[in-house]
Amino acid sequence: MRILLVEDDERIARFILKGLKENAYAVDPVSTGHDALFQAGVSDYDLIILDVMLPGTDGFKVCEQMRSEGSTIPVLMLTARDAVEDRITGLDSGADDYLTKPFEFGELLARIRALLRRPRVELVPTIIRIGEIEIDSRGQTARGNDEPIELTTKEFALLEYFMRNAGRVVGREEISEHVWNENFDPFSNLIEVYVNRLRQKLRNKVNSPILATRRGAGYVLVEAEK
Repeated sequence: MRILLVEDDERIARFILKGLKENAYAVDPVSTGHDALFQAGVSDYDLIILDVMLPGTDGFKVCEQMRSEGSTIPVLMLTARDAVEDRITGLDSGADDYLTKPFEFGELLARIRALLRRPRVELVPTIIRIGEIEIDSRGQTARGNDEPIELTTKEFALLEYFMRNAGRVVGREEISEHVWNENFDPFSNLIEVYVNRLRQKLRNKVNSPILATRRGAGYVLVEAEK
């Protein structure tokens, strides 16, 4: 899942960025409201973490403008201000949730999971099962035929993205954006390396589904023919 992090405090941004990456999220960090609006307009994000106190255009105005332009991306606002009026302003501007600094990182993760489960275009479930594979995005665990599949953080993120898009061909550029970030080279052979590693681990546990290659187009997770 791909997240836009908008935070101008470098220390807090590093803390959040590190934690999110360790939990298999692809993250693009920016530090101004102007950059946030630009990124949200040109990239497809699953969620935005938006600080209120930003230089120039503040978080309230960023959220208001996004909503006025029809964006439905879930927004989690962060602020050091704990006044009820500020929380009301944030929610009225179009935010989906509001977290006051300082916060425990575990609570931030829980709120992110809750927002991603809410209906946007479709429900984003925590547990997904396709064929003999089951993943739990909350626990970042995968099972094949009810046996654990040992995956690295990035392998799990890749499998989760394939399972959320099962039956649809996913291109290298899309994979690079949602599993890595916008600065990752979609033509890097690292994608193929990770796909091959994941494919081998799945083969060791299950017969279906299979991770197939569509030459010239990308990859697709499909049910094996019986």
